Amino acid sequence: MSLPHGFADSTANALPLYVLERAQLDAWRATQPAAIGAWLDAQSFTAASGTLMLLPGDTGIAGAVMGIGDPLDPYSYAHAPFGLPVGDWQLAGDLSADARAALQLGWGLGSYRFDRYKTPLRKPARLVLEHADSKQADPETLHVLAASLRVRDLVNTPTEHMGPDELEAVAREIASAHGAQFEAITGDELLTQNFPAIHAVGRASHRAPRLIALRWGEPSHPHVVLVGKGVCFDTGGLDIKPADGMRNMKKDMGGAAHALALAELVMAQRLPVRLTLLVPAVENAIGPNAFRPGEVVDTRKGISVEIDNTDAEGRMVLCDALTYAGEQSPDLILDFATLTGAARIALGPDLPALFANDDALANAWITAGMQRRDPVWRMPLWRPYLRYLTSNVADLANAGSRMAGAVTAALYLERFVPAGQSWAHLDVYAWNDSDRPGRPAGGEAMALRSAFELLKGRYAP
Repeated sequence: MSLPHGFADSTANALPLYVLERAQLDAWRATQPAAIGAWLDAQSFTAASGTLMLLPGDTGIAGAVMGIGDPLDPYSYAHAPFGLPVGDWQLAGDLSADARAALQLGWGLGSYRFDRYKTPLRKPARLVLEHADSKQADPETLHVLAASLRVRDLVNTPTEHMGPDELEAVAREIASAHGAQFEAITGDELLTQNFPAIHAVGRASHRAPRLIALRWGEPSHPHVVLVGKGVCFDTGGLDIKPADGMRNMKKDMGGAAHALALAELVMAQRLPVRLTLLVPAVENAIGPNAFRPGEVVDTRKGISVEIDNTDAEGRMVLCDALTYAGEQSPDLILDFATLTGAARIALGPDLPALFANDDALANAWITAGMQRRDPVWRMPLWRPYLRYLTSNVADLANAGSRMAGAVTAALYLERFVPAGQSWAHLDVYAWNDSDRPGRPAGGEAMALRSAFELLKGRYAP
């Protein structure tokens, strides 16, 4: 595969980069000339996490020292690409294989800028990857990086260029690249093929709603279904959002971005699974035929749903997709969705809320998150709260009380998952509100790496 942005493949003109934890500084200084120690003292450099120090040479910069925290956390290294001068840098000394992978991933995440519409003020410094040395260039790490940046690019792209049509085009491209089967059920064909809830949410837009489906893998392998909420823009519908709530709703397809990127990663790494990807792609628009509060909407499962709030549209498109997923009796269903503000209120922007009907599955994802420094936080499927989704005219309401909003949303989805089917739902923000090293403001992949680690642990030989 080609080198990602922020990397080089030649050591020519590369300067040495020393990567040190704070506790390692004294031992490293003991191997350096006295002048280097004096320079570090003059700058009060302690190799604290997130710091950098350029080293002087006879004709300019002789190298640099990077202070890090947790060596297995990619974000420990993410300050380097824009903290160092533009040029090529080569790791000096040695890191464990896991730390080296974290360095490469963190460097790639830190090098990212969304540049479709605006040229960045400067280029990142480049890290040398020597392809002849398998220790230097780990294909899995580069695939994980590519998947993470795929999420960012998809979420950052405005709806004018990332509506249902464009999301379908991306999925088609991914399917073609990996030899997967592809299908899109579009417009009124959704009604013909019994996806009425997806159609109801998307019917008001000039862009036709659709269900995107990708299928890949050997029939004999365990079947995994990934489902992603693809609401390409969410006005809130007739229960219209206020301006500040609508401002970033291009990101409401963040669940679809995660599912697409994870599917691409699974195929790139050729994980031994039979994969199905389902993305209900719609725009929740306002128009003469928009679905209305108080309407009763049919669903694929036959459960009638009263619309309490048209801004609770994500669960409506997901319920038909989850029903379809369950009909295939897979080994596992994972869904990803930018579903509720309540999850952000409970856990903040960095911790995706995990709901699962399978304790072993939930624990495996939590463990994978700790291993990959890509955390999730489990929330309860507290079934007594189904009372908040009671309707007087239908089997279920799509919203209700403001109590436990993330929990009731997950409980709604669970109604459409077959009993005994192993399933997990991730309520993910998919966004950075502000710039931090390796986390530029805008779209973000969250729990993507841990989801892949979960799948590897479950299915890799």
